[in-house]
Amino acid sequence: MINSVVLVGRLTRDVEIRKTQNNLSVTSFSIAVNDTTKDADGNKTTSFINCTAWRQSADFLAKYAHKGSLIGVEGKLQQRSYEKRDGTKANVLEVVVNRVTLLESKSTNQARGSNTEPIDEHATFDEPDHSEEKTDDVTNGDLIDDDLPF
Repeated sequence: MINSVVLVGRLTRDVEIRKTQNNLSVTSFSIAVNDTTKDADGNKTTSFINCTAWRQSADFLAKYAHKGSLIGVEGKLQQRSYEKRDGTKANVLEVVVNRVTLLESKSTNQARGSNTEPIDEHATFDEPDHSEEKTDDVTNGDLIDDDLPF
């Protein structure tokens, strides 16, 4: 089975790092991706895609990217569900990031008012493979075909 996503878009807000109970860095963010289609009035449409980055990828984004930064993300689609505070069940479809690339030059990044330290143009961070790790608050396993209901 193939589950691979590649997106290029702009961060919709500054990246905020959270820490799990096991002290792993994690951030949830969204990127605005311009669609190739237009609406009925001829205006460009934009999709807002939710993403989650863990560990060093999250730290890299928080250090070098900010609202409006043009980034590329590679990862996989993941669906998860959780119970809201009001007791209803919610489903989320998001991209779990394993590679992040900053796609703007240092001068463009600084012109946008970034307070981050400059790095090389088109810097990329690849998340190391943590598939063998098991933690209480991270699910790293793949589904086996026998687990699927169809």
